[in-house]
Amino acid sequence: MDRSDLSRVRRPLEVANGLPNAHYIDPTVFTEERQAVLFDNWAGLGVGDDVPEIGDAVPLTFLGMPLLMVRDRAGKVRVFQNICRHRGMILVDTPRKIEGAIRCPYHSWCYSTEGKLVSTPHVGGPGQNTHEGIDRALLGLIEVRSHIWMDVVWINVSGTAQPFEEVNADLIARWAEFDKPLHHGGADSRFQLAVNCNWKLAVENYCESYHLPWIHPGLNSYSRLEDHYHIENAGHFSGQGTLVYRQLKGEDGKSFPDFEDLSDKWDTSAEYITAYPNVLLGVHRDHTFAIILVPEGPERTIEHVHLYYSDPKTNSELRARNTEQWKDVFEEDIFVVEGMQRGRHAVGFDGGRFSPAMDGPTHMFHHWVASQLERHRTPLAAE
Repeated sequence: MDRSDLSRVRRPLEVANGLPNAHYIDPTVFTEERQAVLFDNWAGLGVGDDVPEIGDAVPLTFLGMPLLMVRDRAGKVRVFQNICRHRGMILVDTPRKIEGAIRCPYHSWCYSTEGKLVSTPHVGGPGQNTHEGIDRALLGLIEVRSHIWMDVVWINVSGTAQPFEEVNADLIARWAEFDKPLHHGGADSRFQLAVNCNWKLAVENYCESYHLPWIHPGLNSYSRLEDHYHIENAGHFSGQGTLVYRQLKGEDGKSFPDFEDLSDKWDTSAEYITAYPNVLLGVHRDHTFAIILVPEGPERTIEHVHLYYSDPKTNSELRARNTEQWKDVFEEDIFVVEGMQRGRHAVGFDGGRFSPAMDGPTHMFHHWVASQLERHRTPLAAE
């Protein structure tokens, strides 16, 4: 299939093909998707707990772009391009606390945590810290549009997306019961997985429950394939839910405290949704998680996993067990996504076909990616 022809991807589920091989292995297509799929939409960058206290600053690289996440003096999380407006020098190269200002290590231009340029030493000559040709008001840090929901820091690099609350209105409403303080579990509730695959394969695998009996036999022993249901919202998110969620219990028989005021549905159910493009979310009566997929190239992705609870003082032993349990589940998927990645080098593969009964959420994601690319190639193209 010609990579430029995505019409077969956007066919109805029963007759559609998946995205062509080039969308997983071709650097040129990767660059196109970087803009059309990730920069032009609300992509996940990190979590608020990366900068838990005022003045905390963390440098991040997202698709080659150097960024700086800062919690400013008002407690707001901001994202800036991590460069000085003078000569483009990287400002912060390791996580640290900003005690005064963000100082460029090259010529000492200084910025507030709100991004304002506050000092330009010797810019007008020795001892002259101002110059009529340098308007500090116009030379603040370049701020990247950002929004926090479920503690995920979402960014819209291009600045062209509709407001986050509009784009994700249906998902926010669906999980309104979890719109309450989420407490990160701390150091034992975050981990990373490096996988040798295109980021989209991680999304595709997460969206569906079809693989459970063979890839997750332990999970499938109590949350069976037939206990799952599809979650589909065209153009925004897709995933799966289960009618059988089994809480983890300690030796004393106690489990994590539930989130308050949940409806009866959540007594036994849990849901796992991909918020397009790159954030995998899970909600349960007693904990949530977020997985942020950060592409490092066409064939490599870092999965940043964070777990949250209703109470900041959960049992540390039980918390560590929960983290390890989820890590085991996510690691079971690695050989699958890496195997599919290797398969994308088979020149005869046409993108594959979908199970009309089982692959709806995955097809919906493919359809959305194709629509973003077609809009990028032909701005007037409609959904």
